[in-house]
Amino acid sequence: MRISVVGSGYVGLVAAACFAELGHDVVSIDNDAEKIGRLQQGEVPIHEQHLPELLARHRNKKLTFSTDLAGAVRQSTAIFIAVGTPATNEGDADLSYVESVSRAIALGINDYKIVVEKSTVPVFTSNWIRKVMLLDGAPADLFDVASNPEFLREGTAVVDFLYPDRIVTGADTARCADVLRQIYLPLTDGSYYRRGDRVAVPAPKNWPGAARIIATTTKSAEIIKHASNAFLATKISFINAVANICESVGADVKEVCEGIGSDSRIGNRFLSPGVGYGGSCFPKDLKAFRHVARENGYDFTLLSSVISINEEQRARFLRKVRTALWTLKGKKIAVLGLAFKGGTDDIRESPAIEIVKSLLKEGCEIRAYDPAANDRAREVLPSQGISCYESAYDAIKGADALVILTDWSEFAELDLDRVRATLTYPIVVDGRNLYDPAVMATYGFLYYSVGRPDVQPARRIEKSEKITAAVTGKVE
Repeated sequence: MRISVVGSGYVGLVAAACFAELGHDVVSIDNDAEKIGRLQQGEVPIHEQHLPELLARHRNKKLTFSTDLAGAVRQSTAIFIAVGTPATNEGDADLSYVESVSRAIALGINDYKIVVEKSTVPVFTSNWIRKVMLLDGAPADLFDVASNPEFLREGTAVVDFLYPDRIVTGADTARCADVLRQIYLPLTDGSYYRRGDRVAVPAPKNWPGAARIIATTTKSAEIIKHASNAFLATKISFINAVANICESVGADVKEVCEGIGSDSRIGNRFLSPGVGYGGSCFPKDLKAFRHVARENGYDFTLLSSVISINEEQRARFLRKVRTALWTLKGKKIAVLGLAFKGGTDDIRESPAIEIVKSLLKEGCEIRAYDPAANDRAREVLPSQGISCYESAYDAIKGADALVILTDWSEFAELDLDRVRATLTYPIVVDGRNLYDPAVMATYGFLYYSVGRPDVQPARRIEKSEKITAAVTGKVE
């Protein structure tokens, strides 16, 4: 099948590459000619596991890049809209990009097409897309509008696309639903997984061998996406609130999470206390879902509480850093992690970025490192008071304390002897609970985490030992 994907951002580029991997002929469309030129030359603009392999394999074969939207529409059966839907000042979704693309698609309708929302949009968007296209001359019997929300996690998006928990297809006609079913058939009938020439993307544990498709109306599909993100964000804010209670009473939130998560009705995913959620989805989607509810006569106060808890969590963590250091002005702080989560270079709505900005305002000197997001972070952080380094150990050297803000796996595997030796003071404030408090005490750290008791070093650190280790890079 010939497919056009409009928008070569995070969602659009991953979808285009994965559709090509399934065997479809795909055109990735963007109005940014410079970006399209870079993609045509083989540049991979985002940090995403397995995406470079897919792009390299299919570029100029099953996958092409173009700025010609009308031409791509005429040649395609399905056109997926994957453009940005940022939040407005009022909290609702800005659908101006979706509207603009819908008008352009209408001009290219020459035979039956399906126009598919891939962007995260509020309920009734499919109705508006259809109205706009009709007003711009698209024949009513030559197109249908569908909703096919994405459920991709940054850092594992390719795996999530090719091995999905479920595929939600929202369509209001049998003809449209059948086209969507055909697009995903290699996943739902398991034929893709039996192919010997597919890119080696490891399957998740206990993968059943075929994907499940859930066929709904367009309105139901639109709500499913917003409701899914709202529920996941609610789990994060809930466990952060529980972690705050644990801190107050001296309990261990890790033990509490194990007790809660072992209940099959709840599960342990997203029960990870820390500095709060961020990224391009949760913050704007919660506000948009709340706005939709209000517009339709329901005050979704639960979402207001979820948002409030998330914002407060960053402030609480800053107080934790201040508790560890007493005063912040003039302190050198090593910060590990700038992306909103590990496995990606995305800094949009990153809690780490906001915390770093707050530390800079307090007069701290920041020594930062992120495995993928250094360059993007430099674009949004002040030029004064912060330096980005090429390794965790370079950032840590000579700092008064270490603050961990992103859950990159490499941060959980640091040489603790080396970290302790190169820090000026053995203070670690862990916003992602990557380490066991008892282990950190054994290594001689003052260790602060989220929802667990603070720990003191289990042994004294001699100054001479510290100086020798700092010079040699190891503990003698």
